[in-house]
Amino acid sequence: MPESFDVIVIGAGPGGYVCALRAAQLGMRVACVEKRETLGGTCLNVGCIPSKALLQSSEHVEEARHKLADHGVVLNGEVRFDLARMLARKDEVVAANVKGVEFLFRKNKVTWLKGEGRILSPGRVAVNGETYETRHIVVATGSESIPLPGVEVDERRIVTSTGGLELDRVPGHLVVIGGGYIGLELGSVWRRLGAEVTVVEFLDRIVPGMDGEVGKAFERILTKQGLKFCLKTKVTGARAGNEGVTLTLEPAAGGPAEELRADVVLVAIGRRPYTGGLGLDAAGVALDERGRVRVDAHYATNVPGIWAIGDVIAGPMLAHKAEEEGVAVAERIAGQAGHVNYEAIPGVVYTWPEVASVGRTEEQLKEEGVAYKAGKFPFTANGRARAMGDTDGFVKILADAATDRILGAHIIGPDAGTLIAELALAIEFGASAEDVARTSHAHPSLSEAVKEAALAVAGRALHI
Repeated sequence: MPESFDVIVIGAGPGGYVCALRAAQLGMRVACVEKRETLGGTCLNVGCIPSKALLQSSEHVEEARHKLADHGVVLNGEVRFDLARMLARKDEVVAANVKGVEFLFRKNKVTWLKGEGRILSPGRVAVNGETYETRHIVVATGSESIPLPGVEVDERRIVTSTGGLELDRVPGHLVVIGGGYIGLELGSVWRRLGAEVTVVEFLDRIVPGMDGEVGKAFERILTKQGLKFCLKTKVTGARAGNEGVTLTLEPAAGGPAEELRADVVLVAIGRRPYTGGLGLDAAGVALDERGRVRVDAHYATNVPGIWAIGDVIAGPMLAHKAEEEGVAVAERIAGQAGHVNYEAIPGVVYTWPEVASVGRTEEQLKEEGVAYKAGKFPFTANGRARAMGDTDGFVKILADAATDRILGAHIIGPDAGTLIAELALAIEFGASAEDVARTSHAHPSLSEAVKEAALAVAGRALHI
């Protein structure tokens, strides 16, 4: 007789493993299917965690070369770095994280079913030829890099983010196709280590989902750091050879083609849901026009007992969004009121300065016809930022003109990814700009810029 579980989660990325842990906490017998040799999915293995490790290492190189002298730290001779050690440290960080998930599975008695999972029918999942029965199936298979027609990835000369984390030498010229989070983060890593970096973006701006004013400031700062941008440009082909890659470029609106040579090309035009081989068609699970699993407001598919979360459904492809959905669906299965407030899901670009956003942008509010007030405060007027020598950027808070409720917040500056948490919490609890402005913030701290931006909503910032 097949082994039976209350819940089988297919995929052990941030959404899947968190869902499995929460379901186990709620007293259910849980299994999690994962075809990788390690748990954690794309994020822990070849995404969020290794990229942040390399970002941290490369930022230390940047500080040693360009910032430490301002602090009176004098280095004798040329600043050098050991790329092999950086890559080894990245792998060590990844290993520690994935082993941590294994420990949590053991602690919470979650069964790891190793291999590819396939839905045979509602309530039945096959893994490596073995069939398992379950009351509930949660699809959490994540996403994969979107290929670009005419640009064939070999993960050596033409790479995705996976190959971009494994380069064994600094390329002379790195061309990044795509001006989003992934491309700008990895472009920053290799620029700091000495590569010439050119970003080719089809649209007329980088980070298109971010607030427009923040995007323009971000582009100016990255340009000052040495990145080059070819906006409103499309890549129509690539020829890889022993001497590198030759890209064919055309204006997005049409026009004559030109060529651009690179040592390495990073394709980072986005990600698409991973649904191949899961048996969704046979099970009757409906997909939308973009290949995502259709779910209702509580993550249920059209087939009773089959649920879906994370990158495989609609919404931003963010690890923490998937985690929140994993918790919510486990609680729904347990009969509780699991819920995710998508207005309070932050997004962060981990360059330096960092860029962070939560809630709606000015462009969205204008399009919706919402009357709002904006308060902005620059880090040049923040004492802690001056002491750190990191004064690029600002905090911007958008509040309802009638109620003062915070509708959105956008930060470009030092530790923006940490600072945005306060404003995500404010949105979650329906706080007003006045609530944040009246809250005492430690001095001297970067968070005072958040308080000052909240004060600025009412036109009464104190330090500018």
